[in-house]
Amino acid sequence: MKKRLILVLLLACFFFSSLSCSVAYSDSIRWHSYKEGLAQGKKEGKKIFLHFYTPWCRYCKTMARETFKDPSVISYLNENYIPIKVDVGKEKNSNFNIIGVPDTWFMTEDGEKIANQPGHIPPDRILNILKFIHTDSYKKMSFKAFLKSM
Repeated sequence: MKKRLILVLLLACFFFSSLSCSVAYSDSIRWHSYKEGLAQGKKEGKKIFLHFYTPWCRYCKTMARETFKDPSVISYLNENYIPIKVDVGKEKNSNFNIIGVPDTWFMTEDGEKIANQPGHIPPDRILNILKFIHTDSYKKMSFKAFLKSM
């Protein structure tokens, strides 16, 4: 009887621990459209991560394959930002002077521009930038000083 009870408890613990892991971790970024993402940022009080791309761009494909598939990047973006993805070939946006892609912007909860980073951004670098912006460290120090403080 004791063995059966222990087995049931172990199975219950395993089930609930795997359930909480699957809820906390997603294998993909939950992208929003531009309009929907701006509204969601205001509603949830989260900063906005805005990524401009085209499907034919070599560096955009590299970011999609490497940067946006990195579990740490996925987790940090989904938890702390409202991620927006805009195909500049289909959706024109006059609020941003997009010269080339990829181009990544960071915005406040109210949709005000904070900064942008043009070009390909590898996972480790984008994670540092995400933390720098999310923690409001950009208001107090340079990115270089932020990296030294980590």
